[in-house]
Parts: sequence; structure tokens; C-alpha cells
Amino acid sequence: MDYSQIAKEIRKKVLRMSFRSKTAHIGSSLSEVDILTVLYFKILSIDPQNPEKDNRDRFVLSKGHGAAGLYAALAQRGFFGQGLLNTYCQDGSDLPGHSTKKCVPGVEVSTGSLGHGLPMACGMALVGKRDSKDYRVFVLMSDGEMEEGTTWEAALFASHHKLDNLVVLVDYNKLQALGRTNEVLNLEPLKDKWESFGWKVKEINGHNFQEIENALSELPFEQTKPSLVIAHTIKGKGVSFMEDKLEWHYKNLDEALLEKALRELDGAR
Repeated sequence: MDYSQIAKEIRKKVLRMSFRSKTAHIGSSLSEVDILTVLYFKILSIDPQNPEKDNRDRFVLSKGHGAAGLYAALAQRGFFGQGLLNTYCQDGSDLPGHSTKKCVPGVEVSTGSLGHGLPMACGMALVGKRDSKDYRVFVLMSDGEMEEGTTWEAALFASHHKLDNLVVLVDYNKLQALGRTNEVLNLEPLKDKWESFGWKVKEINGHNFQEIENALSELPFEQTKPSLVIAHTIKGKGVSFMEDKLEWHYKNLDEALLEKALRELDGAR
């Protein structure tokens, strides 16, 4: 499977969606694309033709401001027509700026208030355990979200209840709304923190498709423990003038910058 080609198409969709709607969070959406690509085209047990299948894997985009990336990935995977992406963040659209349950097939929960995705996912995983279901629950969180108290309450809950059907990926791009995470509220040593809460943790390059696939191909990492992947990423990945730049948490593209970004993705810098 050509992950790189799929990811390139998803990134181009994100850029065009954001350009049309003049919305923020482009950098946050681009940093998650490679993770979403491997999840939706390899790892998740899902059926775009039957999105409510009882025993499907569940995916929660806890960093709901990265909704453009999720919508683009869902459309690329065939959950809905790609033309709908043209309406992103327009009045009356089914694609709001933060991922919202039932807006389109494939979106499991409403997110955007950071720190809530993991608690909801814990509930899903606990129900799966108690109902003897085989599905797994995957959560993609931002690094800034680690500053929320609900994150750590949920982390304690998951390990206490031995939710080894729960998998969390941290999009660790090291930038949040007001600065670098280590300057706003230092998270390190992040791996040690999660392990001390009873999780089994792996660290990977979040833009290396093989590392992502390898990490997610043998779950759980340890029986009776929830699994966590710290994915080191780059905000704005794929567009040189956006990469690791805080301003692309907020800025949008004019027509010239859009064309420049699309040319880069097509390999003509």
C-alpha cells in the first residue's frame, strides 16, 4: 500500500478545505495525517459501507480542532462523497470546524473541548469489555491536551479497569496554542508519567509509516494494560513554510500560498 500517496492526497484536501473556509488549525491537521493514514487504511477494523457495524473499532479524535484531517481521511476511505469536503465550515454544512457526532458517517463522538476524548473512550472500552465485544477503541490526542486534569483521571481509570482494548496516540508536535509545550507547561518525562499510571508505552516517529504500522500491528502492547503511543510529529508537516511554526495554529492561506503548498506536496518546490 502506498501510504505516502494517500497521505499526500489527504494533506491536499486539508489545504483546500481550509483555504475555502478561511479557518485555522491547518498545522494541527497536517501533523496528524500520517497517523490517520495508517489507522484508516491498515489498522482499524471498519467498513465504510456499514459505519455503524456493532463490532467495529472505534476512533476518537480527542484533538477535535484537527477535524479537517479526520474528514479528509474519512472521505478518502469512502465514508462519504469527497465533494462534501467543499462545504467544510460553511453555513449549514455537515462538516463543522470541530468533529461532531453524526455529522457524517465515521465520526463517533463530538470533541473539541480538550481532555474529554479519552474519558469518553474509556467508557466505550469498558462497555466493550463488559459486553465481551472484540472491538478496540483508538484515541488521538494532542500534546497540549496532556495538561488537562481529565486526561490523568482517565489514565488512572483505564489502568485500574485493565482496559487493554484501549489505544491512545499522542500527536506530540510540541506546539500548542500559545507556545511550545515545554515552555507553557513541560510534559517531560512523558513516557515515564504514563508508565507510572499503569500503561504500556512505545515512542515512534509519527511520520514514519512503517514505525506507525509496526507499533499498531501487535495490540495490546501488554495484556491487561492500556496501550499508549507517543508519536513525535511536526506541526504543519508536508509544507515547508508551515513546519514547526506556531503561527499555523491560527493562520490561513491566500491563493498564492495555497498554490505554493500544493506544488510542494506534488514534489515541485
